[in-house]
Amino acid sequence: MTQSNEHPSNSNKEGASALGSKASVTVEAALAIPIFLFAVLSLIYMLEIQSVRTCIRSAAQSAAKTAAEDTVMLPVVNIVKFRQDMIEAAGADRLDRSILAGGSLGLNCSRTYMSLITGEIHVSVGYSVRLPFPKFANLTAKFSEEMKVKAWTGYSKRDGNSDDEQIVYITDTALVYHEDYQCTYLQLSVRFVPYSELSGIRNEDGGRYHKCDKCVHGDAFAGVYITSTGGKYHNSLSCSGLKRTIHAVKKSEVGVRGGCSRCSK
Repeated sequence: MTQSNEHPSNSNKEGASALGSKASVTVEAALAIPIFLFAVLSLIYMLEIQSVRTCIRSAAQSAAKTAAEDTVMLPVVNIVKFRQDMIEAAGADRLDRSILAGGSLGLNCSRTYMSLITGEIHVSVGYSVRLPFPKFANLTAKFSEEMKVKAWTGYSKRDGNSDDEQIVYITDTALVYHEDYQCTYLQLSVRFVPYSELSGIRNEDGGRYHKCDKCVHGDAFAGVYITSTGGKYHNSLSCSGLKRTIHAVKKSEVGVRGGCSRCSK
């Protein structure tokens, strides 16, 4: 009869070692898989954030280009129109379905303005994106996109004008011509003031402001638009009374118009 030389205690140790190895692999897998999935999801979320930022920046550039063209008529940025142009360029559905906090309503363009000194539009768009932390439903990260765009101010000479005759600027209703395109009579300085303070404000000639017959029907709004050289207050920024249609013509074509006291010699 043959007897086994293997000791029972050794067999038990080997079995326990095998079970320990399997348990160790299970624990490592239980830890590694969630970490791997979290890393993948974090990468996807970072790519989505970058996609949203690229979309908003591209929309801001498109809206700034439109605003630059509009400044030839009125040297001020209409914030409401600028924001709407951004939403149309980016796509309202795209923004509403994204991680942008507030969707298409989450864009803040209130710090966008045009500098009358440099002739540049300073674009500033603030927004927030939701972060993927379920326990903190309102946790967001704030971003902003900023850029400068040169406003379109026309040409000093007509295209194809080969002679050296001076070019001047006139409007449809004015009785004078202007040698400087940036003359304050041509480039209106529009500002927004509370209506309650209007009675104490005077224009450059010391005159009071009266309601515009074109855009003020009934009571004025809580805030109105005025210019330093005008005598009317306006409810609408797009009112024709706040716009100037400027024509560049040869000086010999101005007819009986005299020169502007501010910019013509």
